[in-house]
Amino acid sequence: MEAHGHDLRAEVHDDELVEQVQRDYRQADLAPADRALMDYSSKLTSTPGEMKSGDVQALRDAGFTDRAIHDAAQVAAYFNYINRIADGLGVDPEP
Repeated sequence: MEAHGHDLRAEVHDDELVEQVQRDYRQADLAPADRALMDYSSKLTSTPGEMKSGDVQALRDAGFTDRAIHDAAQVAAYFNYINRIADGLGVDPEP
């Protein structure tokens, strides 16, 4: 999470927000669209078999286009894939 926190900090330039997201994004001061995206990505990561059409609709309702939703699914799935490969091969995280 530290590497992701570093990347987020570089994007938002807000240390307090980054710390909130690292602790629990559900309690962070996020815009509704950002929270919807975090909810979607978290569910896709933790319980992918439970994804339903309503999860996609929630992103549409938050203002995301179908292209943006597709991109979000691709990015979340890719990171999950790469992390599982690294875990499966016993790769240590970068310092």
